[in-house]
Amino acid sequence: MPQTYEQIKQSCLRSGRLYEDPDFEAVDDNVFTSRRPPRPFVWRRPTEMVEDPILVDDGASRMDVAQGRLGDCWFLAGIASLTQYPGLFKRVCPTDDQGFGKKDYCGAFHFCFWQGGEWVDVVVDDRLPTINNQLIFVHSKSRNEFWSALMEKAYAKMCGSYEALKGGQTSEAMEDFTGGMTESFDLGSKAPKDLFKVMLKAHNRQSLMGCSINAKPNQIEAKLDNGLVMGHAYTVTGVRKVNARTRSGQMEVELVRIRNPWGNEREWTGAWGDKSSEWSLLSDREKKEMDLTFDDDGEFWMSYRDFISNFQRLEICMLSPDVNIEDAKVTWAADVHKDRWRVGSTAGGCRNNPNTFHKNPQFRVTLHDVDDDDDDDSCTLIVSLMQVGRRKLRKKLGANSNLTIGFAIYKLEEDDLKAARLDKDYFLYHASSARSNTFINAREITNRFKLKPGSYCIVPSTFDANEEGDFLVRLFSEKEKKSDVQDEQTRITRNVKPRVTAGEDANMDSKYRSFFERVAGKVRIISNYATHRGVTTGGWVGGRRPPKL
Repeated sequence: MPQTYEQIKQSCLRSGRLYEDPDFEAVDDNVFTSRRPPRPFVWRRPTEMVEDPILVDDGASRMDVAQGRLGDCWFLAGIASLTQYPGLFKRVCPTDDQGFGKKDYCGAFHFCFWQGGEWVDVVVDDRLPTINNQLIFVHSKSRNEFWSALMEKAYAKMCGSYEALKGGQTSEAMEDFTGGMTESFDLGSKAPKDLFKVMLKAHNRQSLMGCSINAKPNQIEAKLDNGLVMGHAYTVTGVRKVNARTRSGQMEVELVRIRNPWGNEREWTGAWGDKSSEWSLLSDREKKEMDLTFDDDGEFWMSYRDFISNFQRLEICMLSPDVNIEDAKVTWAADVHKDRWRVGSTAGGCRNNPNTFHKNPQFRVTLHDVDDDDDDDSCTLIVSLMQVGRRKLRKKLGANSNLTIGFAIYKLEEDDLKAARLDKDYFLYHASSARSNTFINAREITNRFKLKPGSYCIVPSTFDANEEGDFLVRLFSEKEKKSDVQDEQTRITRNVKPRVTAGEDANMDSKYRSFFERVAGKVRIISNYATHRGVTTGGWVGGRRPPKL
């Protein structure tokens, strides 16, 4: 059984030896697994780089960290969000029992990440890859502060290597730091009319937010004339309404504050940017309340209108009720179910596999109370399907280690509630009430639904049958609900009038397959590029909406 951090610490303090992690050694193979680095790394401890190393210098700040030579800006964007909430940060990076002082220093550090429905404590030694005595990956701007570099190493160990961190969604980091669930929004003309209100409410609830600009593979990190960068992950650090004084009187302006994880002068140059004349329209008091700085630090303000016009994707990570952190204001009710698709047993594939679809795991949820501010007597239900542990398989399977996943939701009538599980006949003659907008090879797919009170069955699946993997189903709602796993054995025989003919059902699936193959190609893989272009929650490729099923 692996030793805990405290056991490792006490053992090292007694022996006088600094910890060397046997499970994540200081070797180049733990950095790059598919190629050799351009030059060998020198692994150094912070005590060998500076005279007075510190884990966290005067509190963690979003301004502390800068990106290195690894393409993990999504990870940095998540870190920047995390540092805004000290309680959340301290859960991931404990500061009471570790540091570089004589009392605690043993060469080992530990960090806590949320993985597969539970919190995992990851212990690493403090040997870090350097070139010319300089950290080459994530680092703090203060040369003697090391929490960000050590956190990145712990995350790399959990994922299998530093290289496994190349390319990702900010939502992954935000969820792994909080255990929350992320909802994605398309911006531009597709942005919901009340999105600013959603962002303001999310900011007040201490939700984490990230945004990005879509890019083709040859446009990743391409610099635009307006100071923004394509294919790059940003952090939303503030949402605010201000009163601007104009010639025609007071005018309310909606603003968004954003940070580039590069942490340099690469910032928005338009209206409300650091050098914008618009700031003269605000009172000194309001500017002081906003804690304005105009340094070349990567952080800037812009109007909400410019935000949705220039960025194409927004991710909001909602905290779950079990966070139990002082500065987290959570108002969601959440249920979590962990399960696995097993070859020959529960890996039934999507509706294109009518003989096996019913074998997939099934989850029943009952919605009782409508939302407080709803006009049509419906309930908000956010469904998330997340596959677990796939990034760690990149060593074996390559960059496309994710399965192609989706889910369907079925409204249950009184007779259906008598069965512990829905059988093959049920799915042959019943259409889904709702379903995920697409099947995709992302880590997670999340959709928001407005459903009438009642009972529903959620069926998560891979696109093809007999694909094996662990997954989580998470259900967020504004009101309490009841959910459970439907038993695999119990069943009843129904005498029901068919609601969907076999021909109609086949027609639905052929439409879905046609759309999927148009996006994914014959290999049935939707790339990360396609993901960034919008084939996720609420999105589609090339402006073509998926067929209505």
